[in-house]
Amino acid sequence: MTTAPLDLNVIPKAPSKPLGAILLDLLIWGGVAVVLVYSIKAVNLGDITKLFERNEHTQDFIAELLRPDFADWKIYVAKMWETVQIALWGTFLAIFAAIPLGLAAARNIAPIWVVTPVRWVMNLLRSIPDLVIGLLFVVAVGLGPLPGVLAIALNTAGVLAKLFSEAVESIDKGPVEGVRATGASPLHEIFWGVIPQVAPLWTSFALYRFESNSRSATVLGLIGAGGIGQVLFDRMNAFDFRSVSAVVLIIIVAVTLIDMLSQTMRKRLL
Repeated sequence: MTTAPLDLNVIPKAPSKPLGAILLDLLIWGGVAVVLVYSIKAVNLGDITKLFERNEHTQDFIAELLRPDFADWKIYVAKMWETVQIALWGTFLAIFAAIPLGLAAARNIAPIWVVTPVRWVMNLLRSIPDLVIGLLFVVAVGLGPLPGVLAIALNTAGVLAKLFSEAVESIDKGPVEGVRATGASPLHEIFWGVIPQVAPLWTSFALYRFESNSRSATVLGLIGAGGIGQVLFDRMNAFDFRSVSAVVLIIIVAVTLIDMLSQTMRKRLL
């Protein structure tokens, strides 16, 4: 039996989209373009030229920032370390809340009557800003690092739960079916068939959120939730821009080091 020789001059055609899909894409991206154009006036984008106008106050402000004052550097470093600890504990608590939420929100392992309310809870946790949650806990437990930890934990739990559930929904069904074939319970299916597949990705997500929370914890300090944000807020109110510059530089160095450590850990996991 002979086969026809392949014609190397024939270029295969790229798969084409249906007309309905093309129209939907045009509608979506065209809508985005219309909103962007419509929003130019709403966001005062026309005033961007003021950045290039001569302004003595701006020049003085920049001159002060370029001469950082590290006289109180020990206080700044100690408060930055407190900020990192707030982010670390907030992320740690969020992971333990996100694991059951993420599993319960995955459509391929949980029934719809469980998935729907859990996703509502996740949306609620993600939609409330950190500052609002932080203010609530400041009123409840007082000033200090604890409100920052709790605020980060709640918000991050909603974000990680969504990412965890999406990772579960994209797993290979083969290992799960193999575990099920042995007569294992649903809990064993999750423990032996699901968790080993998603654990590296979950860890990567958690590390990334820790990086983000290191910055969020700085902002939470502005409302009295501990960390270097309170020091930054005090120096700004005193118009001590040289100290502000020093605090910002310490924040940049700390966040950069955290990013480098996180990247190294993720490369070893994936």
